Amino acid sequence: MLVALLLLLVLSNAVRIDAEGGQCVSNPTLDPRPHSVSILEFGAVGDGKTLNTLAFQNAIFYLKSFADKGGAQLYVPPGNWLTGSFNLTSHLTLFLEKGAVIIGSQDLSNWDVVAPLPSYGRGLEVPGGRYLSLISGYMLHDVVITGNNGTIDGIGSVWWDLFGSHSLNYSRPHLVEIVASEFVVVSNLTFLNAPAYSIHPVYCSHVHIQNVSISAPPESPYTVGIVPDSSDSVCIEDCVVNMGYDAIALKSGWDEYGIAYGRPTENVHIRKVNLKAFSGSSLAFGSEMSGGISNVLVEDVHIFNSNSGIEFRTIKGRGGYIKDIFMSDIQMENVYTAIAATGHYGSHPDDKFDPNALPLLDHITLKDVTGTNITTAGSFVGIEESPFTNICLSNITLYTNSVSTITWECSNVSGFSDSVSPKPCPDLENPSNSSSSCFPYLLSITERKTAVL
Repeated sequence: MLVALLLLLVLSNAVRIDAEGGQCVSNPTLDPRPHSVSILEFGAVGDGKTLNTLAFQNAIFYLKSFADKGGAQLYVPPGNWLTGSFNLTSHLTLFLEKGAVIIGSQDLSNWDVVAPLPSYGRGLEVPGGRYLSLISGYMLHDVVITGNNGTIDGIGSVWWDLFGSHSLNYSRPHLVEIVASEFVVVSNLTFLNAPAYSIHPVYCSHVHIQNVSISAPPESPYTVGIVPDSSDSVCIEDCVVNMGYDAIALKSGWDEYGIAYGRPTENVHIRKVNLKAFSGSSLAFGSEMSGGISNVLVEDVHIFNSNSGIEFRTIKGRGGYIKDIFMSDIQMENVYTAIAATGHYGSHPDDKFDPNALPLLDHITLKDVTGTNITTAGSFVGIEESPFTNICLSNITLYTNSVSTITWECSNVSGFSDSVSPKPCPDLENPSNSSSSCFPYLLSITERKTAVL
């Protein structure tokens, strides 16, 4: 079934994900695109030197006329296609053939500047605007970015140098950012050297990210692979992500701006992924989570050579919540801190945040986790005024290395554990407070998972 799905995607069909949740258990319905053009027809030159921004913009403007005629495909043949930022349109498939490389221009004048996202209030790195991502879309319906393992390369070193030298005039762009859209598919591609994020769906519904390979060098500052942000009904599966900072990070807005915007990230399914994060976490929640993060199912994950395996991040002033998270079948190798949750992570966009906006972290379940060459098994440091609650750990075996001196660290946290080695903190061994809420919750998640399979 998976092979058939991949073949159909290679044929670059329109994809409509079942609206019953749009997660990995929902098989997309595929409609062929009746129209197709090559980027060559618009004067593009794939020599890696000629700037093709206008060719991409003109091609997509032309294909917009087919939106009410079944949509269309923009075919990118083998070659090195240098471009600045450009926008997609609805009912479009962008198809990169094997050997096709879309290359981001290193001339900053080829990148448009846009307003900050309303749930952030400013650029993440510099107050004010931000550079438009290499491939963008706004208020789209039915958009597919796919190929026969073509490549999108951000040539991020120029951006990393500007970031490191504090020389940015605006916040860095991403490789792909789709905003306020629905029925989005990204599949069968390689993403390299993102200036910041590689794939950023924000304010989106029904997003399917499948069979992509994403990487950036270990020294690349704060590069992140996949970032579902204030989005719902998201599937991430069969991906390999190797980044300088986080591999996958779930977010939902920054302090008072995220609270006011009020759109959570919810109903997310992550499975069959291989993750590596050099200085951050392979799977991160937050720290920008002011709109809330909930109902996340993670399963069949391999985490290796990472600073942190799984990390929940927040801080006073965020508000929001991280709750109803269920993770199982996690394998870790060579990870400094296997599992972490901290209430003292991140900064604030300005001095207008409410220090009394306390975040909630509740009902986090991890089961069937193994790890080798782990330095710290777990670190749970909650907030005194809003402790982390109902942390449920079951069937977890983490083999620590000789460097390890403290296997667990806990404060302002409560939960329950069963069959966990090394033995966790007493805070996580209190059945009178947590077992009654852990097991019914775990059972409900398991039943829900079984029902949709």
